[in-house]
Amino acid sequence: MYKKHIKNYSLVLLGTVAYCLGINLFIVPANLYNGGVMGIAQLLRTFFIQSLKLNIPASADLSGIIFFILNIPIMIIAYKDISRSFFVKTIVAVVVQTILLSAIPIPSEAIVSDITAASVTGAILCGFGTGITLLAGGSCGGTDTLGIFFAKRYRTLTVGKLSLFINIFIYLICSILFDFEIAIFSVFVSIVGNTVVDRLHAQNIMVTAMIFTHNHSLKNQIMSSLNRGTTYWNGYGGYTDKETDILVTAVSKYEIHTLRKIVRENDPKAFIIINQNISVLGNFEKRLS
Repeated sequence: MYKKHIKNYSLVLLGTVAYCLGINLFIVPANLYNGGVMGIAQLLRTFFIQSLKLNIPASADLSGIIFFILNIPIMIIAYKDISRSFFVKTIVAVVVQTILLSAIPIPSEAIVSDITAASVTGAILCGFGTGITLLAGGSCGGTDTLGIFFAKRYRTLTVGKLSLFINIFIYLICSILFDFEIAIFSVFVSIVGNTVVDRLHAQNIMVTAMIFTHNHSLKNQIMSSLNRGTTYWNGYGGYTDKETDILVTAVSKYEIHTLRKIVRENDPKAFIIINQNISVLGNFEKRLS
């Protein structure tokens, strides 16, 4: 159990570092804007600096602090309506993210001169950071938390999709206030980043497993350990002509490792067929971890 916690919190920290590096080293130097709450924080940062004539060093960025403030009501949602474990991991991610966004110096000149390369690199880093943080059972805050909240209630909705919908509004503002090219490349960053998130966020990937076993109690072990239902019927082996139980269950890709372990421990000779990227309709519960 402790090893699992250490692994998850390590992934949260790794994801947060990757996310902040993507923003401060690639997105901000290219004058691009993130989506979601971070994008709103960046817009507010620009507004405050231009309107209040704040003398902020080029290597510093106020968006991290603004992002933390905007996350306070979102954290209340996470605490009340999601899980305690998710809340703690998200708090860790948001606090570390706020510190790193303020501490990591922003280069005076872009590391990558080509804006397309900077967009792709920054988007991949941000998407990777967000995705593995979600995989560890936490989030980077902002729309990631809202995405988890709504994904648990609407089965066709994913974190990446919700972020993309919210970003449309942000990039419309960017296209009005800034150069249209900035808005286009910012949209590109959002699309690439959210695609990476949905690829890594295993809770969004559904898997069906068909298990052939002679252990009649295996179905009970699956239901008690994973809290997933099973459907079963009797069949006969074509070579042995012996009776066997055929079990069918649906799990998230995140749970498939646990399912394999349960099967191996209860019937090492069991035969498993796994189908990925399937659509599940009906009462299928999305989980954080």
